[in-house]
Amino acid sequence: MKKVSFRNDVLPLKNQLYRLALRITLTPEDAEDVVQETMMKVWSRRQQWDQIESMEAFCMAVCRNLALDKTRKMTATEQSIEASEHDTPDFSHAANPEEQAIQKDRLRLVRQIIDSLPEKQRSVMQLRDFEGKSYKEIAAIMDISEEQVKINIFRARQTVKQRFLQSEDYGL
Repeated sequence: MKKVSFRNDVLPLKNQLYRLALRITLTPEDAEDVVQETMMKVWSRRQQWDQIESMEAFCMAVCRNLALDKTRKMTATEQSIEASEHDTPDFSHAANPEEQAIQKDRLRLVRQIIDSLPEKQRSVMQLRDFEGKSYKEIAAIMDISEEQVKINIFRARQTVKQRFLQSEDYGL
């Protein structure tokens, strides 16, 4: 069995963990807190690392659970959750300012649609489409079957597509 190292096996996952936490909590500050809590929780279980089949799946599962807990606490205390605008891509390749504005509006709309998806669909979409995880890895992280992963990804993509087209057609 491979010897697990915090520096070589866990720390390199911090960016993936951050993106997952951000997709669930929707705020950069909360996502950073979740990643820090995840790292501390993983470190505190270092005696059991040899028993863990996939350190990445374990870390992602811990991160997901902590992010969900944080979101539930915020909802319970009736705090608002705001979407993050901190990583807006550069649209300098667009031909003119009007095209840049249209692209920015479309990106914002897609983010809002994704953020409004049910948590499970939002998480599987994040892991598959943004993180590039396999169905098997997602199933392990979320503790669901591969078939459920496929169904949730299909439903999430369909919802995003339908809502985007509806908004583009009717301006809703």
